Amino acid sequence: MYDLIVLGAGPGGYEAAARAGRMGKKTALIEKQYLGGTCLNVGCIPTKVFLKSSKLITDCKNGLSYGVRVASAELDWAALIERKNKVVATLTQGVETLLKRSGVEIIRGEGKLINRNTIQVGSETLSAKNILIATGSRPATPPIPGLESAGVLDSNTIFELPALPSSLAIIGGGYIGLEFACFFAAAGTRVTVLEMLPQIAAGSDHDISSRLLAELRKQGIDIKTSCQVTSVERGSIHYRAEDGSAATLEAEYVLNATGRTPAVDGIGLEAAGVDFDQKGIKTTDRGRTSVPGIWACGDVTGRRLLAHAATREGLVAVANMFGGDQRIRYDAIPSVIYTHPEVASVGKTEEELKAQGVDYKKSLVPMALSGRWLLENASGGGIAKVLVGAKYGEILGVHVMGDLASEFIVAAAVMIENEMCVSDVAEIVFPHPTVSEAMKEALLRAAE
Repeated sequence: MYDLIVLGAGPGGYEAAARAGRMGKKTALIEKQYLGGTCLNVGCIPTKVFLKSSKLITDCKNGLSYGVRVASAELDWAALIERKNKVVATLTQGVETLLKRSGVEIIRGEGKLINRNTIQVGSETLSAKNILIATGSRPATPPIPGLESAGVLDSNTIFELPALPSSLAIIGGGYIGLEFACFFAAAGTRVTVLEMLPQIAAGSDHDISSRLLAELRKQGIDIKTSCQVTSVERGSIHYRAEDGSAATLEAEYVLNATGRTPAVDGIGLEAAGVDFDQKGIKTTDRGRTSVPGIWACGDVTGRRLLAHAATREGLVAVANMFGGDQRIRYDAIPSVIYTHPEVASVGKTEEELKAQGVDYKKSLVPMALSGRWLLENASGGGIAKVLVGAKYGEILGVHVMGDLASEFIVAAAVMIENEMCVSDVAEIVFPHPTVSEAMKEALLRAAE
């Protein structure tokens, strides 16, 4: 009898298993494919490897703006794939080492719940006092005719391309589609993004998403909003444009980037009596499901499809199953879109505050107020937006568009997590020169 069995070895699953192992609990981790899950193998990490290379190409092309003359810059696809594979292998080995040092038993195979205490892996059955479901998500497949035809890729299979394509049509203008659009456009591919909604980066603050749209279009990315794809054929996408007219787009490859869906099928949730639907397993902010002893974390819950959110959810669940009392404050979980420029956010958007009837103040500050940002960005725009309560100045939301934003948005997350007000921020010393100074200026102006 195990103290904990974790089903799924993504960021939430392996971090939770390692924590339980270090607590002295008898722990097993079941994984059917690869350690590290989607994030490490075909998601966050490989994508950022690609984006680093495309950023270097862009910097070389703009070198003269910084007093550096570069003759040429082009992508070596084979070398890029080799580097991606090396990074992934290194990190995967690191995950395995972490688990072994924590005393976690790694079981390779496909696990399925038999009841609230039992999981079957092949012909073997394993029992545990607690089960943590961390099966993650898979690429969404909306009902578009031809979406599974040859030449149509998803966020997993796009890394299997044999060479850099001459043209790419991306269905979906969320963070997945936009990050790939930035990479391929910088590398020299003709990129078109088709987004069904009137704005890209759905869920982002509108001031930020509208500015990001303008910046990406400046980079040569053709982005069509309010555009509904009706069917896909090899080399062609048929869609209905914003004005209602029918149109066709030709592209060497098509990328389905319409999002991800929780992996809830085929893991025995019905047999165990767990409350779920196709949007995910229902959980509390303490990681509990509807069945005592069964917990869930990460994308499978459908709450925040982010690796760091999964990790926090997994750690909270482990703490609570062994006598702790922790909860996840979802408003304080930051998110990042690793486009160029980056977008980093935490807390409420202005649209959410309006919908909730919250009285607020806001400020928008250009990133160019930061000397560090100005000297590192010869072109392009950036902005920091802050939302605070009108009466007390409590920090409700921080949204930044500008490179390096991903590295300091955690400061804003700490402020929201600890329910800080602008008056508290005024006493914090920000190092100079840093890009984060633009965020501090926006915070202080929001209370004026």
